[in-house]
Amino acid sequence: MASTLEQTPTQSTQPTLPAIAPATDAEILAYLRCTCKIAELSTAAEQNSLILKLCEQFNITLSDEEWQAAGDAFRTEHRLLGATETLDWLNRQRIAVEDWSQGIRVTLLTKKLQEHLFGENVDSHYLNNREQYKRVAVSQILVNELSEALRLLQLLRQEQVSFCAAALEYSKGKHSKENGGFVGVRFLAELIPEIASAVADAEVGQLVGPISTKFGCHIVRVEKWFVAELTPDVRDYILATLFQLWLQNHDSVVAQSWQDNL
Repeated sequence: MASTLEQTPTQSTQPTLPAIAPATDAEILAYLRCTCKIAELSTAAEQNSLILKLCEQFNITLSDEEWQAAGDAFRTEHRLLGATETLDWLNRQRIAVEDWSQGIRVTLLTKKLQEHLFGENVDSHYLNNREQYKRVAVSQILVNELSEALRLLQLLRQEQVSFCAAALEYSKGKHSKENGGFVGVRFLAELIPEIASAVADAEVGQLVGPISTKFGCHIVRVEKWFVAELTPDVRDYILATLFQLWLQNHDSVVAQSWQDNL
């Protein structure tokens, strides 16, 4: 009897769970629909289709060497150094080699299409918007209430607490909390507009804020400014930005046409 009583609680708290088979494509699609994520992914799929059609229209192609080099670079970046590691990774992603290879192809074609459409506009765009392509290293503390932000800002200015310690204890932003406030190096154009405007003229080490956004109240510290220059990375970023703006305009035109035909 005692033995039975001792085992009963353990047995009752450890029910046998049913086996769950990998989700089918139909189940995944149903999940996306019921979680209202289908529109976002549909837009991405439609943009991919548009990219491929435009590449065909403009006779933009890839060589086998370019395709192979991009695949090798991907494997190196993700440390897929052998066939076993690559196949294991593909299995975890639930995709076939052909799916992965097609993804590499679309990425390369997208870059070539961006260059074809906007390559000649990069220099003038950069010169007209140079300040937006300054890079800044920033740290932040994100809290929910303005009163809390003001209290922390006073403590920081009185040097009663370090920025790192305050971020670790109080920041609601996952990335900033985990990294003692540091959120990385960003283009001004990448920052939330309210933050970009507030830090544009700030000096290194200066505390800025509180800055109110839809995410809460931010206390920002400028760690370092980087001189704006048209590096290959900046050029790629500008191309991608111009291309995304163009795609968004295309999507708006298509959506309006669809509504007009209802």
